[in-house]
Amino acid sequence: MSIFAGKTLMITGGTGSFGNAILNRFLRTDIGEIRIFSRDEKKQDDMRHEYQAKWPDVASKIKFYIGDVRNKSTLHYAMQGVDYVFHAAALKQVPSCEFFPMEAVKTNVIGTDNTLDAAIDAGVKCVICLSTDKAAYPINAMGITKAIEEKIAVAKSRLSGNTKICCTRYGNVMCSRGSVIPLWIDQIRKGNPITLTEPKMTRFIMSLEEAVDLVLFAFEHGKNGDILVQKAPACTIQTQAEAVCELFGGKKEDIRVIGIRHGEKMYETLLTKEEAAKASHRHGQLLCRPRRQPRPEL
Repeated sequence: MSIFAGKTLMITGGTGSFGNAILNRFLRTDIGEIRIFSRDEKKQDDMRHEYQAKWPDVASKIKFYIGDVRNKSTLHYAMQGVDYVFHAAALKQVPSCEFFPMEAVKTNVIGTDNTLDAAIDAGVKCVICLSTDKAAYPINAMGITKAIEEKIAVAKSRLSGNTKICCTRYGNVMCSRGSVIPLWIDQIRKGNPITLTEPKMTRFIMSLEEAVDLVLFAFEHGKNGDILVQKAPACTIQTQAEAVCELFGGKKEDIRVIGIRHGEKMYETLLTKEEAAKASHRHGQLLCRPRRQPRPEL
């Protein structure tokens, strides 16, 4: 029996790459129910048909809830009877958040606050919030709102009662929805040159399976208020683009540089110097554990 045996797991933003990875990992196990919470009924319907066709014997374990993390009442309704929550709902595209920063605030900041309040009220055992390396020394709206998300999670953990709250932070997840590799593959298949922003730009990279592994590690080994950081290799965008060309038959000489997009960093950081000073190492992962100071009296 697994720790999820007979339990109910809810995934906010569950129609995305992470939600699909969780379904593929757990749907055929002894888990009781997986709730997909999101605001896009078309994506939910597509997911419903996909898993009914792929695994008809266990597809009934998936329950779909239409709602938005910006709306606390929909979260309270969906959270009833839930044991664990993976909070993946977010605005993740850097340029979109730059142009519409208040939309990023509403989803990444207020949405996280709503999700954690609903989970604590419903007596959820554990919530794992998904963060990003862009939250370390953030310079763009996406990173800033994700940094605040982490602060909210740590602050809530001090008064969360029996609900454990942790964050996971990692770099670029290869082939996830909205990432650059699927774009490059599509460009190659159409016979077009692949486009990259800046050849010398570096990014930490990891697979979707590794991202899921980190979240599960946080669930099993994280303590309340932890931020768990996935150590990962880094490479230049040029190297990544050339590797995709080799794998999918693209022409390296046709790579076209289009320039850095709004809000992008040249070099990402997984851990700040301040965090490194108090981080610990466990089972190949880094844990940032905030000092447990009592809440000041007003």
